Amino acid sequence: MAQEQSTSLLSSLKRGIFWNFGGLYFFYFAVWQLIFTFLPYWLKGPAGMDTTASGLVFSIMSFGALILQPIFGPIQDRLGLKKGLFIFVVCCILFLGPLFQWVFLPLIGVNQILGAIVMGAYLSLCLNGGVGVIEAYNERSSRAYHFEYGHARLFGSLAGATASFVGGIMWAKNTGSIFWAMTFCAAVLLVLISIVKLPEDHMAGAVKATEGEDEDNEPISREEWVSIFKNRSFWGFCLLIIGSATMYDVFDQQFPNYFASFFSDATAGATFFSRVVSVQILLEAICMLFMPALINKIGAKTGLLIYGGILFVRVLGCAFINTIPMLVFWRLLAALEMPFMLVSVMKYITRVFDKRLSATVYMYGFGTAKQIGLTIFSLVMGNMYTQLGFHHAYLLLAVLIAVFVIGGSLLMRNDSKQVEA
Repeated sequence: MAQEQSTSLLSSLKRGIFWNFGGLYFFYFAVWQLIFTFLPYWLKGPAGMDTTASGLVFSIMSFGALILQPIFGPIQDRLGLKKGLFIFVVCCILFLGPLFQWVFLPLIGVNQILGAIVMGAYLSLCLNGGVGVIEAYNERSSRAYHFEYGHARLFGSLAGATASFVGGIMWAKNTGSIFWAMTFCAAVLLVLISIVKLPEDHMAGAVKATEGEDEDNEPISREEWVSIFKNRSFWGFCLLIIGSATMYDVFDQQFPNYFASFFSDATAGATFFSRVVSVQILLEAICMLFMPALINKIGAKTGLLIYGGILFVRVLGCAFINTIPMLVFWRLLAALEMPFMLVSVMKYITRVFDKRLSATVYMYGFGTAKQIGLTIFSLVMGNMYTQLGFHHAYLLLAVLIAVFVIGGSLLMRNDSKQVEA
């Protein structure tokens, strides 16, 4: 299996289209990393928000995705590999630079609640809601153009490392430059997506899952769509995602401020943290090279359970750690988490559910479930950080992770015996 994956990687590297999709991942997730690394600092610093108000921003981002992803999923399945929805998301990102400088900051100065709602709603179009479009489109493309999704997705990790490192330098010199960098990334994305040529069979239901498989040109019926929600594995998958992917983001939302609190100078803490994140994500990219072969061997469900287990250990550990070196080590453990999650989620969906419905299952089972959790727990944990402090809040978060991950796994069907391309 490892040899097959190595050959697959070498074959992919020779394809121009592989590099094109690597570029799409790189510049989109550069934006993602800049927002989720530096937005907490910006909200606390230039915007002057406390942790409760900051939590509202993230909750609104998640709530917006609850509206968007159930709409985006079926639309993308019907579009197949047509680019319209992808381009819409990128165009929203294009305006982030001017919006942060001339709209969001003045609005927060007038009314923090209104500013949080407007900012969170717009960022949802770009990130929490829009990411499902990017991931589903690229996963479907990997099957159409015959390259390994996990290998293309590692460019997202490289982007995260680059954006964290470069962003730390930019933040120290000019905090506003972070958001103009996002506008630049969107401009590059528009160029990259415009030169992608559609294959002949690009509509939903006409994309080959594996080379040599017969094409399934049957349209998606209402009964087939409804069958998703009658599948016990779907609901187990949703619970596991809330306990892992949701809690990962909830943990990350305020962790930069917790980390910076160990430094006498908050700016120095932010810069140092950005470098730690750069190393972490660089390690992620290395792990992504081997993760597809590993998940093919152990199964996607097992990969998701390992992801949840590592997250539990990290959160529980941070409840007791009070030194910078140990916090750095615990943060670097995240380099193992994300490769397990990124590869396992897509493989589980395409193995257990109808491949023609991959975008719908992804946006409902992963995207919508995750956003429901974020909508609830971002605000709850924001209050917990304020009322109980970080250490006690992390203990509560660790318990929630264990309950949701174990509960979800009991409902999910095992995929390890499925034949993998």
